[in-house]
Amino acid sequence: MAISSVLIGSLAYRAEAVAAWLLYAVFGLLPVDAASWLGSALGRLVGPHLRVTRTARRNLKQVFPDLNDAELARIISGMWDNLGRTAGEHPHLAKFQPYRTDSRVEVTGVEHVDGLRDDGVAGLFFAGHIANWELSPLAVTGRDVILHLVYRRANNPFFDAIVQKGRAVLGGDLFPKGSEGAKSILRSLRRGEHLAMLVDQKMNDGIPVPFLGRDAMTAPAVAELAYRYDCPLVPARVERLGGARFRVTFYAPLKKPESGDRQTDIAALMGTVNAILGDWIRERPEQWLWVHNRWPPE
Repeated sequence: MAISSVLIGSLAYRAEAVAAWLLYAVFGLLPVDAASWLGSALGRLVGPHLRVTRTARRNLKQVFPDLNDAELARIISGMWDNLGRTAGEHPHLAKFQPYRTDSRVEVTGVEHVDGLRDDGVAGLFFAGHIANWELSPLAVTGRDVILHLVYRRANNPFFDAIVQKGRAVLGGDLFPKGSEGAKSILRSLRRGEHLAMLVDQKMNDGIPVPFLGRDAMTAPAVAELAYRYDCPLVPARVERLGGARFRVTFYAPLKKPESGDRQTDIAALMGTVNAILGDWIRERPEQWLWVHNRWPPE
């Protein structure tokens, strides 16, 4: 029975991967705008009917209890539009060169990237699954900064390979979250290198930190690393301005609390991180990945 379950699971993963590779190939053959549009069309067509949309609706109702059904549907449709576009744009990341005169990506706050490049110490960037979140690393590496990405492996290893293929253009190494990548993460920071982390996902054994008005189990790793290696911690925001055009904004490094109690300071710093992410999400709610099971059902 157990062998049958494993075999069925493996076949399902392979079937998903074949479909994903085919779609990836189609997106890659199209021009950027056409791939983004096709991704949007598929996302709006299929996404609202998927089971995870129920999670998105529940999350939205918890954060925005006054929204009516039409407003909820608009945000959910916009979320699937953004996710579909992000998928369509993934094979084309090399074409999103932020500092070209004809770039699809405008960058503000670049002085904060240059500051981390030139200060001679390790540095951290954090962001969330907002707009096309793959673009902020491009805006960092485009300033001659060696940047490594900390990421969560996809459950489907074949699909994970597709995602990593698209990220090859970002430069640096890819460190999986958890014990598997921990040694590489620590080694890179000891060498004075830089890491980027997406920090808006649930971590069951994290710490409770307010996020969008409710406590959420939050991974404290980015704050722990900032204190352990005395790293500057820079917020990196991506906004979709329309179609396949974006703005990336880097902010000044966060001020780290220094109360003398390290655990209290880590929780306070993560509170600031979550508050910043929450402000971005409230401003453009359709551009965040609401399908995360970020809060347990009431």
